[in-house]
Amino acid sequence: MAVNYLLSSAYFPPISYISLIYRADKIFIEREENYLKQTYRNRCKILTANGLSILTVPVLAGASNKTCIEDIKIDYSKRWQQVHLRALISAYRSSVFFEYFFDIVEKLINDKEEYLLDLNMKSLEIVLKILRILTPVEYTNSFEPVKGNKNDFRYSISPKKEANGASSLVAYYQVFEKRYGFVPDLSVLDLIFNTGPDSINYLI
Repeated sequence: MAVNYLLSSAYFPPISYISLIYRADKIFIEREENYLKQTYRNRCKILTANGLSILTVPVLAGASNKTCIEDIKIDYSKRWQQVHLRALISAYRSSVFFEYFFDIVEKLINDKEEYLLDLNMKSLEIVLKILRILTPVEYTNSFEPVKGNKNDFRYSISPKKEANGASSLVAYYQVFEKRYGFVPDLSVLDLIFNTGPDSINYLI
């Protein structure tokens, strides 16, 4: 039987999110839901010299829990692009594969996508291409309320709580692990910059 997972949109998603895509036969990204603040829909987590850091994509004023995710526009009056790029450079410039993949990430962040959903989908496309994951990804066409579906991960993968299986993710070398120990389920960028082509081997 085919395994299809339902996921929220996400900005350079956590490793647990990508692991689900790797294991699935097909993925559906929620396009019809109302936007939720303080979620991976507009943020990602990285590990820096100062510890865990959250990179947030600001959205235009007026975005609320009653605004459809596909209508959310990015706020470019904030200097978030420079902040994100500086943070990534500071955190990963000494990582083995930084020079191989940073230019791709930098271009996307500087491209000025108008809508958050488009930025997120392009970030996902970049990640899947780097990892050579061929799982088909589509948008949903209608909103289905949460019904206890075991394949629905739209709201269980959250910065505020550990995702299913996150604690069992395979450890890999991190730039600042001597200072903080291994920190699981960061943005997949952490995995890519540190392990490069071997990243796929850490997805369970």
